[in-house]
Amino acid sequence: MADSISFSRGAPSADIVDIDGLKEAAVRAFEKDPAGVAGYGTAIGYVPLRRHIAEKHGVPEDHVIVTNGSMQADAFLFDEVVSSGDAVVVERPTYDRTLLGLRERGADVRLIGLQADGIDVDELRAELEGGLRPKLAHVIPNFQNPGGSTLSLEKRHALLELAAKYGFLIFEDDPYVDVRFTGEPLPRMLELDAPDGGTPTNVVYACSFSKTVCPGVRVGYLVGNPELIKKIQRRATNTYIAPSQVSQAIVYEFVAGDRFPAALQNVKDALAERAGTLGKALKEHLPQASFVQPEGGYFLWVELPEGEGHDCAKIAKEAADRGVQIVKGTDFLVEGGENAFRLAYSAVTADKIDEGVRRLAEAVEAAKG
Repeated sequence: MADSISFSRGAPSADIVDIDGLKEAAVRAFEKDPAGVAGYGTAIGYVPLRRHIAEKHGVPEDHVIVTNGSMQADAFLFDEVVSSGDAVVVERPTYDRTLLGLRERGADVRLIGLQADGIDVDELRAELEGGLRPKLAHVIPNFQNPGGSTLSLEKRHALLELAAKYGFLIFEDDPYVDVRFTGEPLPRMLELDAPDGGTPTNVVYACSFSKTVCPGVRVGYLVGNPELIKKIQRRATNTYIAPSQVSQAIVYEFVAGDRFPAALQNVKDALAERAGTLGKALKEHLPQASFVQPEGGYFLWVELPEGEGHDCAKIAKEAADRGVQIVKGTDFLVEGGENAFRLAYSAVTADKIDEGVRRLAEAVEAAKG
């Protein structure tokens, strides 16, 4: 079999992770705060990292809780806010683990279309005017997983207006925001909801260090109304007493240190090259495909023309037979998506991308046959 080329997992390849910098950060963490690093700590997370996050977002520390990865933060939030039968809005398509987590909790998941500039606000508005009353709206605003799109500033304001009018909470799930490699950054909805470090009323925000430091640290966080954060803190205490102080201390020393800006720029430069190479390869080898060229992040969503009998499960099998791994579009939807698939370019070095897409084009044709 040909060498394996995996477009399946959203993780950086090891060559763009600053391993030496992480080693140095670990030594500093144990030397500077041995008792804090080695102890249990509390459910709020490693105190210096929590303070660092609060300063980054310009909010009081009681607005922040640091968790074992952002998925743990998601789980705590869903458990606190969503009850069985509650309507929850998500983008169509959306992250498969979000769908799984919500459906396991019995949520009435309502999918709203995703456009090149983010969730279809007009479709959502029509649903709300028609009587939909969601408890929560989950939105991935920057370089959406799997769609690759970024929510426009106009739509960010529109979502906040709808949340205030119809009384739902926006869950701004934003793990990719710091890996923008082109275009201009946009203000977070958290900032628009609570300017100058005020108390947010319509937004709770999640982020992660998996995409900027490395996935293995498993450190994420929530920022939100302190009353909500306090309730989640109780859940965290009852779940694990405290998250990993070792991981969080290493992350703190790394992101607060001198090496981090260059390390992050290295990640962004590599991702920019890979995303650009992937877009060119798709245009050459799969010209019938449509996709949004992302301005950052890890993913690109590919749609093949409808009505031509495409089956992403067959395509994935044919691709695997050729040594290429992709993720089926149906994984990111409640229904539909047979003509689509997600490609993660984060772990594939640029020199292998064209060959991977060439094989993938062969797989598309073989699956049709």
